[in-house]
Amino acid sequence: MKVELLRYTPDGEKLIASAAKLCYSSVGISDIEENLDEESTSRFLNMLMNLGHESPIEHISFTFGIEGVSRSLTHQLVRHRIASYSQQSQRYVRLEQFDYIIPPSIEENEEAKKIFVEAMEKDQEYYNRLTEILFNENYRRMIEEGLTEKEAKLKAEKEAIEDARYVFPNACETKIVVTMNARSLFHFFNVRCCLRAQWEIRALATEMLRLVKGVYPTLFKKAGPSCISGPCPEGSMTCGKITEVREKFKNL
Repeated sequence: MKVELLRYTPDGEKLIASAAKLCYSSVGISDIEENLDEESTSRFLNMLMNLGHESPIEHISFTFGIEGVSRSLTHQLVRHRIASYSQQSQRYVRLEQFDYIIPPSIEENEEAKKIFVEAMEKDQEYYNRLTEILFNENYRRMIEEGLTEKEAKLKAEKEAIEDARYVFPNACETKIVVTMNARSLFHFFNVRCCLRAQWEIRALATEMLRLVKGVYPTLFKKAGPSCISGPCPEGSMTCGKITEVREKFKNL
């Protein structure tokens, strides 16, 4: 898994403090950044977090480049709807040799890994065969319809891989660019950094949190799973490791 913070709103913590200042004082737009030094900015951010007044943090956003993750992960990721996504297309990109993600439990078991790798190799074989069969059929039809050879080849391949891709598994590696505002990220970290989240998206969320903490430590100092600043919300389904979890995210 590779995660990079590609872009983020510059002076984001100050921008949030400015928006919050407007809410709580009679100051005008031209003066909302006046006297907002590092100390007062930090004070405003801490006040917002303590009050649960989160709307001002929507004013800043973060864009991540992510690769080396599975389609299984991105199916979960895109459920976070207040975000923007651009994912590598299997309709337009022909996968001559697709990469795949092996779950740790399978990686550590020799017999399970052997079966898994064989399945991945078969998927590639079936994809190649399906692509060839569909391409030949499409190409012949398009030539008969009057397309030039060049046009027929391009269109026939696109339609072939568009349908052949259905044979690929959830393990298929993918790449995606994700943009979220800070409030959406707080929710994302809340549910996906939790030990009960699936291992792969939990690893992604934890790495994303580490990156944003690196640029805005005051804003994200309380970000993470719900239990780091309150009781575990999972009830009888709790992981029972609240002390370990709090220590981990305190030192992230």
